[in-house]
Amino acid sequence: MVEAKTKFEKILDVSLKRGIFYPSAEIYPESAGYYTYGSIGLRIKHNWQNMWRAFFLSLDDNFHEIESTDILPAYVFQASGHVKNFIDPVAECSKCGHVERADYILENALKERFEGLSIPEFDKLIKKHGIKCEKCGGTLKDVGFVSLMFNVGNRLQAGTNIPTHFLRPETAQGAFVAFKREYLANRERLPLGLAIVGKAFRNEIAPRQGLYRTREFTQAELQVFLDPATIDKHPEWDSVKSKEIHAVLATERKKAIHAHKASDLVKHGIPQSYVYYMAKIQEFYEKLGFHGRFRFFQKNDEEKAFYNKIQFDGEIDINSFGGFQEVLGLHYRTDYDLKNHQNTSKQSMEVTKDGKKFTPHVIELSFGVDRNIYALLDHTFKEGEFKEGTRRYFALPPKLAPYPVSIFPLVSKDGVDEKARHVYKFLENFDPWYDDSGSIGRRYARSDEVGIPFGITIDYDTLKDDTVTIRDRDTQKQRRVKIAELPDELYSTLEK
Repeated sequence: MVEAKTKFEKILDVSLKRGIFYPSAEIYPESAGYYTYGSIGLRIKHNWQNMWRAFFLSLDDNFHEIESTDILPAYVFQASGHVKNFIDPVAECSKCGHVERADYILENALKERFEGLSIPEFDKLIKKHGIKCEKCGGTLKDVGFVSLMFNVGNRLQAGTNIPTHFLRPETAQGAFVAFKREYLANRERLPLGLAIVGKAFRNEIAPRQGLYRTREFTQAELQVFLDPATIDKHPEWDSVKSKEIHAVLATERKKAIHAHKASDLVKHGIPQSYVYYMAKIQEFYEKLGFHGRFRFFQKNDEEKAFYNKIQFDGEIDINSFGGFQEVLGLHYRTDYDLKNHQNTSKQSMEVTKDGKKFTPHVIELSFGVDRNIYALLDHTFKEGEFKEGTRRYFALPPKLAPYPVSIFPLVSKDGVDEKARHVYKFLENFDPWYDDSGSIGRRYARSDEVGIPFGITIDYDTLKDDTVTIRDRDTQKQRRVKIAELPDELYSTLEK
């Protein structure tokens, strides 16, 4: 008896089949943790990134996108603390040599979160609970640490290779080292937002779960530089203060109800400006359709990153992974980065406003784009019966779909195909997808699988009365529409 496939395997099947994403260099022996976005997947990814830009860069007229390099001098990451602190605890099997993160080993065995523990604490828990290698059941060696940084340049000094450059493990440092120049270029105004959408690189010990945990990935980050004296006030506060935010505070993890008004979170000691961005992030995910499946999870002092004063992870309930998983971080980094860069470079990062000299503080909105793409695929994956067989497809929101509409000639003869090409040209502003291969049922299935919301079929009746059949992906309902009316029909539905 063939074992039923998991939801993750089904999503992977469609993604591989339809060019959404697939392992990079898969014709060679496997190298885990690297994925290529195919012709369909890259369109979805670009659409998500453009929605992110449109939403977050519109929050203030002094928010701007810049592009930094993927490679930065080692000095940058020595100053930021990454060289010293960006490490993972790992345990190796003494029998088969399998290496895994120590916190994952404990989480998988004990079904709890384990972050921020010391090496002795990891060792003690592994031995106390008799945890063995998940691959072969062998005994685990003592826990050690592995750097997550990719070193891409060395100089020989006294017989030792000294790192000179690193691939960036986050896009953020590019914004921090660019701050002073951008501040001067943008009329010395605060708050100043600097966004970077680009690649980051981490030496993940055990990449897994497709796009969710990889060694090369895309981040969309916004660093908001502000006067620390204004952290407890935001000019748009009244627009969000009554919004109900789904958040699990560090002090209430065992409670069943986690809905808080924005104004109540401020009473818990969270700055008003920080809560404002919590509200806007949740609004963004509601626009993406994640109603009831998005929450914030507060990290306590032991769990949060070394550079953060306040840290909430944004999590989505990813069904194929069995629960809430991190897809973003909202961080109050204070002046940690700018001060460290100032101390290391001996270049001032201070500004003067209203006769007051200070180092700006930073609120960081950090999104893992690839994790969000997988969460989107998980959330919109549908399965059911279709006359051509089992129907599996992604019910993507129209603004995120790779194409908004498909064009299908019923046959490729008798002038039907020529008319279809006329309709395709007529709708070129909608960036349609043209498909004339195979039966009309199979073409519907292909279009549905990749999430295209509407299909337009040109048939013999079209040659008589200039009407076409427009089919809805989700309901499979069809209706006849005049060709001349198609733009209005599509605008009215796609903009919802």
